[in-house]
Amino acid sequence: MKMLDLFGPMKKDMDFIEKQLYRSVEGEEGLLSSTSSHLLKAGGKRLRPVFVLLGGKFGNYDLEKLQYVAVTLELIHSASLVHDDVIDDAETRRGKPTVKSQWDNRIAMYTGDYIFGKALTLATRLEDPKIHQILAKAMVQMSIGEMEQIRDFFNTEQSVRNYLLRIRRKTALLIAISCQLGAIAAGASDELGRLLYRYGYNVGMAFQIRDDLLDLFGTEKQIGKPPGSDMRQGNITLPVLYALQENELREPLLQEIREIHKMDGRKDASDAIQMIRQSSGVTTAEGLADRFIDKALDALSRLPEIKAKKNLQDIAHFVNRRTY
Repeated sequence: MKMLDLFGPMKKDMDFIEKQLYRSVEGEEGLLSSTSSHLLKAGGKRLRPVFVLLGGKFGNYDLEKLQYVAVTLELIHSASLVHDDVIDDAETRRGKPTVKSQWDNRIAMYTGDYIFGKALTLATRLEDPKIHQILAKAMVQMSIGEMEQIRDFFNTEQSVRNYLLRIRRKTALLIAISCQLGAIAAGASDELGRLLYRYGYNVGMAFQIRDDLLDLFGTEKQIGKPPGSDMRQGNITLPVLYALQENELREPLLQEIREIHKMDGRKDASDAIQMIRQSSGVTTAEGLADRFIDKALDALSRLPEIKAKKNLQDIAHFVNRRTY
């Protein structure tokens, strides 16, 4: 099931946002337009635009205005993915060749910069300075999160707290402000914006934990990349950190991770994945994702009883059981 199958009436508005996304990366530099379109054609859940539109339902819903928030946030997310693929040396994303593998690292980096620039250009259509302040702070935090991930590559001594702070910056924050900015752009109250931010933050945290679990349990067809890609790239995720806390697993798992590191990610991670699957780290990580979803639903419970609230509830449950 795809996310938009949960609430078909939004399809028309999301089709409009999709067209605006492609239109936004058109420009006088043909190669950058092509590389940007290549990234967008790889698809994706378009989670952030959906959250923007649903947040807008709690105010005066105006698609013409909300498009500038929705497309801007999806472009910021897309730009960060291009840069991620260079850092991670990723060959595929969502089952398609990445920009860096289709072209090269330099073109990929400039593609990311170009998309960021297009996002900021689009954001100038929004007059509320609060929106620009929130966007700017989020982009700074995302950059810090990227640097923290690079710093902690293959760091098996990092704490769970450090991991959670990193995914807050890399993933949860952009989802949180998608919900919040949709409400702000629609003229909703500050209190509604805060509740939607809290909902989005907690869904975003659960989303990333589930993503980390899918990397260990999903098939290449499901997740669009070989299982264990995170570990081979040096990204030590939550279920791995929890598995490393088990005395009988710690040393053999550490040895596998050292071997993967020594071979620069070329070693198959199947043995390490098997160890983690057999550990209690999986259920512990799942339990934490469940708690974040519970917090998201608690924030939702204080929102007005409109259809968008039920949509947001459905998304929270979808995120916590998704298989792609």
